[in-house]
Amino acid sequence: MSQSPEISDDFNSRKRKRGNESSSKKRKRTRPSQEEIYEDVDESKHLNLAFAKLDPNLLADHVAKKQRRFDSDATNLELEERRLPASAILDTTQWTETRTLDKLPAFLRSIVKDDLKKVPANPGSPHTVVIAGAGLRAADITRALREFQTSDGKVAKLFAKHIKLSESIEMLKKTRITIGVGTPSRLAALLDDGALNPERIARIIVDASHIDKKKRGILDMKETLVPLLDLLNRDEFRSRPLRDQDQVDLVFY
Repeated sequence: MSQSPEISDDFNSRKRKRGNESSSKKRKRTRPSQEEIYEDVDESKHLNLAFAKLDPNLLADHVAKKQRRFDSDATNLELEERRLPASAILDTTQWTETRTLDKLPAFLRSIVKDDLKKVPANPGSPHTVVIAGAGLRAADITRALREFQTSDGKVAKLFAKHIKLSESIEMLKKTRITIGVGTPSRLAALLDDGALNPERIARIIVDASHIDKKKRGILDMKETLVPLLDLLNRDEFRSRPLRDQDQVDLVFY
């Protein structure tokens, strides 16, 4: 039996509406959620591949979620005050190479306009600081960045594994360094002492993609995330203007 024109038009209208809604939902699903992205790991390479896909807003949200999880006693106001601003995070989603250790030098060259071998005039004043979750990982990163070391400027180990704090302080006070590689707690102690001078630091690289056998990275454990946030929230970095020539770029590799 044929339908009346009114009924037919109403049916087609509803069909088109459902079709538009379906298309809209499909369009929304083309960009995976942060949770879906974060499950993208390569255990053979000890990598969380998600960080190559997260823009500054997603990164800031992800760190905030981890912060809320590990600092459950903090008030919303306290959490907000310690939240990393997306405006301070450099967008590196244009880098399409796998974020393995051997690709780190090329990654740095791609995001830094300045000469990475440029040696600061004063001792203990690096232009770049790399933060790792553990001493052994920091040692691997230091070796990977040796190409940026010169006869006048060192790529320095700034971590606790087999290196006493007093030894690091003594080294920084007499050595000019281009890049410093360390763990959050040791870097904070060197800043407290004054041996590590933050005035020339132009960028802080967080070794975020690396994961251990339990698929945990520097942001996934309270013992590494909390010291990291304490370090990044220091006045030496938070007081520097954002999007200015004096800013400190925060980079997640």
